[in-house]
Amino acid sequence: MTDKPASPPRCAVLVGSYMSGKTTLLEALLATAGAIHRQGTVKDGTTLGDATPEARARTMSVEPNFASAEYLGERWSFIDCPGSVELAQDARNALMAADVAVVVAEPEPDKALTLGPLLRFLDEYQIPHMIFVNKMDRAGPMRARDILSALQGVSQRPLVLRQVPIREGESVTGYVDLVSERAYRYQPGKPSDLIQLPDDAKDREDEARQELLESLADFDDTLLEQLLEDVQPPAEEIYAQIAKDLADDLIVPVLLGAAEQDAGVTRLWKALRHDAPGPEMTAARLGLPEGTGFAASVVKTLHLPHSGKLSIARIWRGPLKDGTQIGGHRLSGIYRLKGQEQEKLAQAETGDVVGMGRMDDLQTGDLVTEKGGAKDSGMLWPDPLSPVYARALAPENRQDEVKLSASMQRLQEEDPSLVVEHDQETGQLLLWGQGDIHLQIAAERLKTRYNVEVNVLPPQTAYLETIRRGTKKHARFKRQTGGHGQFADIHVEVSPLPRGAGFEFHNKIVGGAVPKQYIPAVEAGVKEGMERGPLGFPVVDLEVTLFDGQHHSVDSSDQAFKTAGRIAIQESLPECEPVLLEPIFEVSIAVPNDFTNKIHGLVSTRRGQILGFAGKEGWEGWDELKAYMPQSEIHDLILELRSLTLGIGMFESRFDHLQELTGKLAERVIAAQQQAAQ
Repeated sequence: MTDKPASPPRCAVLVGSYMSGKTTLLEALLATAGAIHRQGTVKDGTTLGDATPEARARTMSVEPNFASAEYLGERWSFIDCPGSVELAQDARNALMAADVAVVVAEPEPDKALTLGPLLRFLDEYQIPHMIFVNKMDRAGPMRARDILSALQGVSQRPLVLRQVPIREGESVTGYVDLVSERAYRYQPGKPSDLIQLPDDAKDREDEARQELLESLADFDDTLLEQLLEDVQPPAEEIYAQIAKDLADDLIVPVLLGAAEQDAGVTRLWKALRHDAPGPEMTAARLGLPEGTGFAASVVKTLHLPHSGKLSIARIWRGPLKDGTQIGGHRLSGIYRLKGQEQEKLAQAETGDVVGMGRMDDLQTGDLVTEKGGAKDSGMLWPDPLSPVYARALAPENRQDEVKLSASMQRLQEEDPSLVVEHDQETGQLLLWGQGDIHLQIAAERLKTRYNVEVNVLPPQTAYLETIRRGTKKHARFKRQTGGHGQFADIHVEVSPLPRGAGFEFHNKIVGGAVPKQYIPAVEAGVKEGMERGPLGFPVVDLEVTLFDGQHHSVDSSDQAFKTAGRIAIQESLPECEPVLLEPIFEVSIAVPNDFTNKIHGLVSTRRGQILGFAGKEGWEGWDELKAYMPQSEIHDLILELRSLTLGIGMFESRFDHLQELTGKLAERVIAAQQQAAQ
């Protein structure tokens, strides 16, 4: 492999499934480059990243880890992203800074499916990416060919194996590089030793190398001609073609190793150094507007307890100097991040990933120039993930309500996939996110970062009630006091309306029996009485007609007729065969077709009505099932759906209609509501 001119600082983003070993790989990369003295472990809680209380408690990444290193004279920024599907928003945002993504996979074909949505996202945004198959020391008899085949089944781009493993028994002890055709033996904690190619690996190496060349020839006519003429291309040309095709997101190189044993890490470093494109190509791919002067994209927002807001950004055009005016505000500091440490810089250059201190107006996704931050810059940026799971929050101390609101706003700045909603039907404050762990972490941060303790409760279903038949009611309100009294007398007719019609009020008073000025008060009283029906829920889909009444020239008032209207509706409803209504949502569930049968059962056990299913458009090997499901059955649907689909099933829902609920289910709902009201 030939030397190349030094590149501007580049950024590699580590992504992959939960437990694939991304944080361990970051440790190994940093240790190999000399950026840290020793490689920590996730188990012992000694890694550079995952240092927050939420991460330590779960022994998993819960937000991106930022670090930097120099390797052979070139600076690199690394972003190690959470692997949990519930924390995918951070990974999607961080990938907008990537010159190259390293997808960390496990050597288990059955787990390849979990990478499908991630690989699809990378291709959607044309992000160059390579796969590092980690934990090869635990692969046992599993063949690299079987691992590659499983991964190819979820990748839209051809996978190009760069190495074949060398085995001693069932242990992987080294590898053969398919371009240089050199063999290496792993040496834990040291660079691999160059060894002679074992005889039993020669046939496998020849076959795999030919497959590599044929994959590259699909994108280069010269290489194709050489292969047709049985001419072996020089290694330098192969390396150059790999780098070109990677930058264009045409191929996905696949490397092997074991980060915990420092196996294959130096080879990964070399692949990054020689093959990854630079920040200029990345900026052009993302659509950076032409111009001069400083430009950067904010990829993460942090609110730190003692230093305030930190906007972490990738610089597309530098330099950026401390004290620069951005949007009329003076930049109060530039920081290079290394885990929890912050190194203050006087200046940052094109390609750097740095934190910008106390720029309160900046938000994640902003393109930042000296004029300030802008979301409508024209650069590519992923939309926030749609929320799929909610919990209700209530501050333990009611005096913390204002503080809770401000704290939630900061959490949303840090994570745009969190959504806060005040449910008008149930009165609950709902926090929406991507799953139970996601919302647990948010609640813990409210306590540890903002000193706001909250009770986390299940969301209530917005049940309603209606009537099946009508009635007529005479209501009189009369009260005599020392001065003016209160008097109102009305006759109303209550009738059911079609489902979804809401509420209608009609005035059929003739001859001034009820003066016009009191008619709105009657309607207001009726509406107030409908806020809680005889079953305990708001009442909908009925009409009330005021057709007669009496008034008193002195004692009648708006308040008296409002009270009469409330009495009339409250006394009418129990006579109208009240019935419970539950919200029904239309749900679209998407899963790999291996799981479609399981999803049929899932929907059926949750009282769902299947409307049909078909292949998911644009997603080969996936099905999309549509169904009607009660709202009460989809509160925790995502948890069971992911449990049945290796964590990758997804769904969307929207309110469709109201439907009568009767029998024991209705009785339980009504009893619970009555108990809660006591």
